[in-house]
Amino acid sequence: MVLEGNPEVGSPRTSNLGHPGSQGSCVLSSPGEDAQPGEEPIKYGELIVLGCCEEGGEETEAQRGEVTGPRAHSCYNGCLASGDKGRRRSRLALSRRPHANGVKPDVMHHISTPLVSKALSNRGQHSISYTLSRSHSVIVEYTHDSDTDMFQIGRSTENMIDFVVTDTSPGGGAAEGPSAQSTISRYACRILCDRRPPYTARIYAAGFDASSNIFLGERAAKWRTPDGLMDGLTTNGVLVMHPAGGFSEDSAPGVWREISVCGNVYTLRDSRSAQQRGKLVENESNVLQDGSLIDLCGATLLWRTPAGLLRAPTLKQLEAQRQEANAARPQCPVGLSTLAFPSPARGRTAPDKQQPWVYVRCGHVHGYHGWGCRRERGPQERECPLCRLVGPYVPLWLGQEAGLCLDPGPPSHAFAPCGHVCSEKTARYWAQTPLPHGTHAFHAACPFCGAWLTGEHGCVRLIFQGPLD
Repeated sequence: MVLEGNPEVGSPRTSNLGHPGSQGSCVLSSPGEDAQPGEEPIKYGELIVLGCCEEGGEETEAQRGEVTGPRAHSCYNGCLASGDKGRRRSRLALSRRPHANGVKPDVMHHISTPLVSKALSNRGQHSISYTLSRSHSVIVEYTHDSDTDMFQIGRSTENMIDFVVTDTSPGGGAAEGPSAQSTISRYACRILCDRRPPYTARIYAAGFDASSNIFLGERAAKWRTPDGLMDGLTTNGVLVMHPAGGFSEDSAPGVWREISVCGNVYTLRDSRSAQQRGKLVENESNVLQDGSLIDLCGATLLWRTPAGLLRAPTLKQLEAQRQEANAARPQCPVGLSTLAFPSPARGRTAPDKQQPWVYVRCGHVHGYHGWGCRRERGPQERECPLCRLVGPYVPLWLGQEAGLCLDPGPPSHAFAPCGHVCSEKTARYWAQTPLPHGTHAFHAACPFCGAWLTGEHGCVRLIFQGPLD
């Protein structure tokens, strides 16, 4: 059976077209075919990993007192905890390649399952294999598509993966080491971008392996579509959520959906790895929008379009906001010391002596002190000396990943309980956005460090005291 070359249905990389990682390192953005020296490459968009942060740093002298404060989040928002290296980084720009490497469905074969390995021996031929039973398989061959570029995402460090992602733990930080069992697929998903305007980006579950194949085994969820074609889901699934109203000041969280291997949209399964698929959502597509979230069961990515990034604050704007906040000379209402947000260039080790701290239940900002601890409530529970509310007492850190911000508003709110600071609209949006966790749970989390949000609203308005003079 010959299939129409439909760009809405799967499309991977063609192995005989040189992969940018084949020279030992991955080219993260490539100039367009007709680009001249000095010209900006055509950028399709950027992927940003949520919650790239780890705990660490030495305790300050104040923290070594009788009552020790919580260790600070050494936040690497804008950079992985271990540093951005090659294809393993906190964000990836997808740009037009020198040569198209997309593929599209071509021919479907019915074949005896024992002969599948022989039929897939040609590494230059991309294909998806659907094992229906021990004796019957369906192989869909793919052919080169000169109109698309393909980018693959997954846990594998093999050259066919453009963006290597690792699990982000709920409290912030990457799960590393041999004892950390990852739930992210080695070949999690692929994104196909049109090489011509408007440069539409589409997402598909599963990526092609080193043999240019995708295998859906006998236990994988798969089915024959009404038009006689094949489709399926990966083990832990690829979930996508498009924000309502775009990624702007008026945004609201959308509904989480699951994307199939062929790019169709379905409602969520009863649990992440259930064999029974959800219902087909015919009026939605796999086209990525500005602010779309992609969950790979262990890491969540944010898609930003070039137009959307133009509306986001710049690093210069974030630095100007920091300096403006410090110029107001906020004071600790008890110690009367002047507070100041540290420079991002200083690194995220431990709070310094002027670091602002906040009681996350009420929002009152103080300098660090070692009293007011309520041991019966837990080691991090403190009583605010102004309003007497008891709750976590943490240092404030300015969020530095500008792509996570909805607007360039002033840093007026902090996430609870981690203390990352951003604008009110950014804080409220992420506090209302449930992110997938485990097989069927959802939790709102800080986009800068990944910590699960607590309290009634998940964030708090900061209350600073100005200088007495």
